[in-house]
Amino acid sequence: MSDAAFAPSPLTAPLIALVGNPNCGKTALFNRLTGARQKVGNYAGVTVERKEGQFVSPAGQAWRVLDLPGAYSLLPTTPDETITRDVIAGTRAGEASPVGLVCVVDATNLRLNLRMVLELQSLDAPMVLVINMMDLARKRGIHIDVAKLQEELGVPVIEAVAVKAGGEQALLAQLDRLDWTQLSGQPAIRPIERITAIPVEATHQRVSELLSRCVVMPATGPSLTTRIDQYALHPVLGPVILAVLMFLVFQAVFSWAAAPMEFIDTSMAALGEWVGAHLGEGMLRGLLVDGIISGAGGVLVFLPQILILFFFILALEDSGYLPRAAFLLDRVMGSVGLSGRAFIPLLSSFACAIPGIMATRTIANPRDRLVTILIAPLMTCSARLPVYALLIAAFIPSQTVGGIFNLQGLVLFALYAAGIVAGLIVALVLKLFMRQSHAQPLLMELPDYHWPHLRNLALGLWERAQIFVTRVGTIILALMVILWFLSTYPAPPLDATGPAIEYSLAGMAGRALQVIFEPIGFNWQICIALVPGLAAREVAVSALGTVYAMSQTGDALTGALTTVIGQAWSLPTALSLMTWFVFAPQCLSTVIVVKRETNGWTVPLAMTAYLFALAYAACWVVYRLALAWGA
Repeated sequence: MSDAAFAPSPLTAPLIALVGNPNCGKTALFNRLTGARQKVGNYAGVTVERKEGQFVSPAGQAWRVLDLPGAYSLLPTTPDETITRDVIAGTRAGEASPVGLVCVVDATNLRLNLRMVLELQSLDAPMVLVINMMDLARKRGIHIDVAKLQEELGVPVIEAVAVKAGGEQALLAQLDRLDWTQLSGQPAIRPIERITAIPVEATHQRVSELLSRCVVMPATGPSLTTRIDQYALHPVLGPVILAVLMFLVFQAVFSWAAAPMEFIDTSMAALGEWVGAHLGEGMLRGLLVDGIISGAGGVLVFLPQILILFFFILALEDSGYLPRAAFLLDRVMGSVGLSGRAFIPLLSSFACAIPGIMATRTIANPRDRLVTILIAPLMTCSARLPVYALLIAAFIPSQTVGGIFNLQGLVLFALYAAGIVAGLIVALVLKLFMRQSHAQPLLMELPDYHWPHLRNLALGLWERAQIFVTRVGTIILALMVILWFLSTYPAPPLDATGPAIEYSLAGMAGRALQVIFEPIGFNWQICIALVPGLAAREVAVSALGTVYAMSQTGDALTGALTTVIGQAWSLPTALSLMTWFVFAPQCLSTVIVVKRETNGWTVPLAMTAYLFALAYAACWVVYRLALAWGA
């Protein structure tokens, strides 16, 4: 299969499609066949990924191959399954119908995979069945009679180990034995309706017959996964274990991150002092020290917390535990109109709402997916931690409550809990107003437990660190430079008596916004800081520092700012601002991701409007109650 011998015409080379359940190794086989000769994009009008490649078989025949999204059935319940059904049926606009299908199944989980095989077989489309992961099946003592299975199904059946070099050779040989190039006269539209005419019970019975005749399972006792699930999925112990795990995760986010955060603080402070000492007073010194270094340092300090949280999320996902957490919470979340599958996206949103919203693609029901997207911004993302830490340190005394709990810690917990409770209430309200055709039971595959792969963890953390640092070096840095400029120019008049920022463009904007936000206790300085905070919440502390003419970085900035706002603001104002950050819309990037995931501006604009209204109403109530109580 040399590149020199490869010269297929995209219009004349026959198109085959790889189809199979998620996690069956289908994409690994696709990569093995095509190598670098592949194109990745999106299907028209949707965010589902489309992968097409080309290769040449040993006999010299050129092929095009399409890696269809993973699907459990051709009776779709997810966007991925809808795309797969439409392409196979030949009804997807702009997509050519494949002349034949290569169905890939997991040798260790044939009971689940064979349902898809039987559905494809009912379409009378040319098909080859590839039993992948045969090496793992043999290790587990699973014996599959390939010849018998081929006889029972009436289609070619071959073995494969797609993750190993040469694992595609049996498929290539089989393709050369089939004359699919002469099948151009087959119907362009395949009758998917045939599948709905087959009773589900008949399909399950046929799967059981095939397994009994063609597969011999090892005669062993309960597996390690089964023994662990006796406790992890227990109706009483299961939720307790989950609660303890989540408690430990969030404790680690704060305790483990202390040392690296202090190192970043110290480093940025030293850099700011060094630059300030080597530059004279002037615009360049102010830009570098007060704008760039102060702004970047105030955000980079939270990188350790974000990476620690993502480490636990990736580890729990790779170990196989997260699907079980979704199963445990399905009943609780179902009471407010959410699916148990919403747990993973909402958990991801505690680090950042963007990956959480993207993770909603795994939710089958469109209504459940939309509701999860709408409430994901209410989960307290890590970008809000610096604001909470600043306000709590300035206004909440560090004292013990009940002889055990720290008051500041309880307030922080209450802010997290407020976001969760608000999300559940919003979901319940949406449940009452958004009609659901029928209940969607939680059906999901529970993978075996295994130790997380260190390489996967490292790659995942590296990817997220790159995203965060790139964000700091582009969007956030640009915002801080712009804010510094707006806070500095124009210069105050010669007879000015107030701070210079009052006469700047930022000061003028803050005075104008104060008319809107004064009923909830915000002054013009807060109004200025809210503007860049809408684009990226991480800059709120640095923005307040710039507004109050602070020049320190890191801990020095936070400490000095704590003193200033503690003297300048009232407690009702501080409580109102905390409430604002619980409910108000997240960064602009979140809105853009929602637009992309929902293919339009209707949902993101509606989400932004309801979050602003909810934030303003909640702040008004909190501010007025605090004033009434004499806080």
